[in-house]
Amino acid sequence: MSSNLKIPKVCQQCGNSFVAKTTVTKYCSTLCASRACKKRKREEKIQAALNETKAELQGAQTLQSLQTDNIQSKQFLSVKEASQLLGASRWTIQRMIQRQQIKVGKLGRRTIIPRTEIDNLFK
Repeated sequence: MSSNLKIPKVCQQCGNSFVAKTTVTKYCSTLCASRACKKRKREEKIQAALNETKAELQGAQTLQSLQTDNIQSKQFLSVKEASQLLGASRWTIQRMIQRQQIKVGKLGRRTIIPRTEIDNLFK
């Protein structure tokens, strides 16, 4: 069953005009059709990677907010936790300890900072 339709169209891939024999034809040749298919698959992969990255970032932000909530509820903080809480580097906290701006306790090699010392920095 063949049709006698001759519909002038423009190829969606290359932009050349052609005469289509069906109403659903989008491309002027199989070459353009395969290029469009490859382009579509490539874009799908890129979109999937972007969605995966976005989901990972949201998960990381959720984890970070949980850690921040956990840090805020602690009575004693490590140097790393204090630096996260204050938004400063670990080295800045270490320098403040050496200058005795923050009083600390030692448990073996671990340095413990009372939460009250962090709060007293801003009074």
